[in-house]
Amino acid sequence: MIKPESLFTEEDKKRIADAVKEAETRTSGEIVPYIVGQSDSYPEAWLRGGSLFAFFVLFVFSVINIGTDWWLPFSIAEVGALTVVAFGIGAALAVWVPVMRRAFIPDATEQQRVDERAAIAFLEEEVFSTRERTGILIFLSLFERRVRILGDTGINELVKKEEWDEIVQIIVQAMKNGVPAEGMLEAVWKCGHLLERRGVEIRADDANELDNSIRFSDK
Repeated sequence: MIKPESLFTEEDKKRIADAVKEAETRTSGEIVPYIVGQSDSYPEAWLRGGSLFAFFVLFVFSVINIGTDWWLPFSIAEVGALTVVAFGIGAALAVWVPVMRRAFIPDATEQQRVDERAAIAFLEEEVFSTRERTGILIFLSLFERRVRILGDTGINELVKKEEWDEIVQIIVQAMKNGVPAEGMLEAVWKCGHLLERRGVEIRADDANELDNSIRFSDK
């Protein structure tokens, strides 16, 4: 699994922190970029992978036995052993090969786990603790290839879902193009301008309530 921090150079991290700082000079919003390697370990994936491979072996032997007159050189015990081996192979692939693991996880499950992990990050980073409830979490989960933007109550009343979706697509496209730092920079810039347009104005006594740096977690 790719370590989130490895996608960004030290210069990238500084540029993103500076972009957050600059965006927050125009609005009372507090922007928190957060990247995880994966939102869940998906312990059920190995069972699904193993079961699928085992079923395939049994299905093939059953079709050959019932539908043809071939004399298979395997006893019942040997077929059982091959089925167990197939289960082990499928389970191992689901554990060690990310693309295989993703194949055994339904999209709805992925989305649920990403939503849950983003909510945990929102609480861990205390994005809710700003004076006027104007915190924003920009959450990217690499394994699932999903992005979530969570705004606190003071922002969600003003910003439409479609406007968040536009920023999500900026990051998604940047990841596809292999320029994650540029995507995060543009997303931060867009968030700042969006809040400014929606009237989340900076106050005379405004203070930087949350750290500007990008956060990383392997899980």
